[in-house]
Amino acid sequence: MARKRPPRRQIGWLVPLAVLTALALAVVLARWGQTPSRSDWPDVRFVDITESSGIRFEHYSGATDRKLLPETMGSGVAVIDFDSDGRPDLLFVNSCPWPGLSGPSPPPTLRLYRNLGEGKFDDVTASLGLNVTCFGMGATVGDYDNDGWLDLFVTAVGGNRLFRNEQGQRFREVTTTARVGGPGGWPDRLPSEFFSWRRPLCWSSSAAWLDYDGDGWLDLFVCNYVTWSPAYDAQQGFHLATGERAYGPPRAFTGTQCFLYRNRGDGTFEDVSRSTGLEVSENGAPVGKSLGVIVCDVDDDGWPDIVVANDTTRNFFFHNVPDRRGGRRFQEIGEAIGVAYADRIARGAMGIDWGPGAAAGRNALLIGNFADEPNTFLVQQKPRQLTMADQATFEGIAGPSRPYLKFGLFFFDYDLDGWLDFLTCNGHLEPDIARAHAEQRYAQPVQLFRQHHQQPPRFAVVPESAIGSDLLQPIVGRGCAYLDVDGDGALDVVLTANGGPAKLFRNQNRTGNHWVRLHLEGDGKRSNRSAIGAKIVLEANGIEQRQEVASARGYLSQSELVVTFGLGKATKIDRVTIHWPGRAAGPPTVLTDLEVNRIHHLVQGK
Repeated sequence: MARKRPPRRQIGWLVPLAVLTALALAVVLARWGQTPSRSDWPDVRFVDITESSGIRFEHYSGATDRKLLPETMGSGVAVIDFDSDGRPDLLFVNSCPWPGLSGPSPPPTLRLYRNLGEGKFDDVTASLGLNVTCFGMGATVGDYDNDGWLDLFVTAVGGNRLFRNEQGQRFREVTTTARVGGPGGWPDRLPSEFFSWRRPLCWSSSAAWLDYDGDGWLDLFVCNYVTWSPAYDAQQGFHLATGERAYGPPRAFTGTQCFLYRNRGDGTFEDVSRSTGLEVSENGAPVGKSLGVIVCDVDDDGWPDIVVANDTTRNFFFHNVPDRRGGRRFQEIGEAIGVAYADRIARGAMGIDWGPGAAAGRNALLIGNFADEPNTFLVQQKPRQLTMADQATFEGIAGPSRPYLKFGLFFFDYDLDGWLDFLTCNGHLEPDIARAHAEQRYAQPVQLFRQHHQQPPRFAVVPESAIGSDLLQPIVGRGCAYLDVDGDGALDVVLTANGGPAKLFRNQNRTGNHWVRLHLEGDGKRSNRSAIGAKIVLEANGIEQRQEVASARGYLSQSELVVTFGLGKATKIDRVTIHWPGRAAGPPTVLTDLEVNRIHHLVQGK
């Protein structure tokens, strides 16, 4: 949410920069670790409703004593209103046993839960054709064929899957005809020989829909993690200090390239990764070890950029620029604009999100990193310019976030006061980590940071006394997403755990703050039907907020496409301006009479 910046006092040029820096640091250190008093926290509680909701998903990691790296990384969750009834449904991604090994019966599959209303869900996986077994990782949702029904793309080890939504009645797999499965599949040897397989298997992680060329059709960006095979992994000497086999670090594996599939508009896609500049190599070797992706228009030029979180190597910023033939391509400029590194080193980056106006009236990238590394909080230095700088310490984020291993994350306004807060979903990779590092734990609590929009530090960790104990129960956290389960305007939270049960938390907001929710729908010609890439500017009570419709946030996951604005105590919206995606989208839609405390379905051109 970008906000109009209040006037600041000008400081004379005679004051030495060193003095300014020392003063700023002193302010941060003086307030570091301080949290607002109990009376300052909003009256919001998160209550675990998993059992009463009917959600019974438990992730199967495929873990064995061989400790192969993919066993540690799943799983994701996606919010998808598959039947277009206005209630958000939930899709959970599952993994499976390695070939030749036994597992649970029946075998683990994807799981789709239909929202029945009033906080109740029904498992409709089999009836909709999604009882599919794969070594799944993540998912992303978008209407790629512009027929008005949200489709589903699932990433996995051994090949990805695209499912077309047939009018909310069934999902039909169209991976082969669409040509988006990625290279290879499972080895063509006997299952007993799987662990001796040396040829790399496709290992995709997060993915996102976007219309990169503005033609009105959703294209598909897919992150790939590392070059991996079971034989290479199993034969490495990864051990804990205590001598047991350990999961290997990403530095032990070669990087790989991301995929970009251009939508042809006829149900098929073309791999344009190389021709659009998305393959990044150094000395002939791929650089990327990609886990998270966010698509956002950082410089506000009307074209979506792609930001990728890489694990132990530099992050990518793919700037969307014209090519010589009148089309679009990308330039990777992460190092030049300050996105590639924090403190001049590569961190173990996992999830990523984009928060318009998350700090000081400017936009910010939030990146979750490995244990003993703080969150990265990259703030845009000037509006509509690309240069960014890490302000995690200055904003009160670095110190509290450092101990945890941060996977999933997202910006959201949990108390509906009009200022973006954020949540990180945490958990370690190594079950025996406490034996090697006494200060670490395998299961870890989430962290919820509230923005109190005063002088820095602007963010503070919300304590258990303010939100209740349910949300803070330790889990081996991975994916997370937000959604409004019950239509009350307050954003609820779903978390997934590696090898454990998913959790759903209802947001009990008693602040009395007002809100509005916008469900955008493109016309399917000038703009994609999902309105992914649309930018919304809301003005109320003299304050301007901004949000973008994004198909993927955080790690392996997707939150709802409906956009929620918290209004605080404002009871009237002065203006809403919608900039639709696509090069021929036409003028923005301007609305001045939207009612608060309700959802509005807004269709382009109507």
